Amino acid sequence: MEGHVKVATLDNEIEALLLESVLEERGIPYALRSYHDTAYDGLFQAQKGWGVVTAPEEWREEILEIIDDLRKDRDAEGAEPSG
Repeated sequence: MEGHVKVATLDNEIEALLLESVLEERGIPYALRSYHDTAYDGLFQAQKGWGVVTAPEEWREEILEIIDDLRKDRDAEGAEPSG
């Protein structure tokens, strides 16, 4: 998309779907591009990550904050209870 810059590489499809939901809810313009290629059966996703999110430069910081929050939530849910 014209005027879009690469904002971040996404780890997996779940992260992409969650991010998409938040961006839609907030009305933030974006595009998701998966690295999946059927000819190589997802080989590039294993090497590069699920794909990328692109957006206009002025939304970069807000999107990075959203991704950081999503990853913190994911990591907190996966943490073993202490004690």
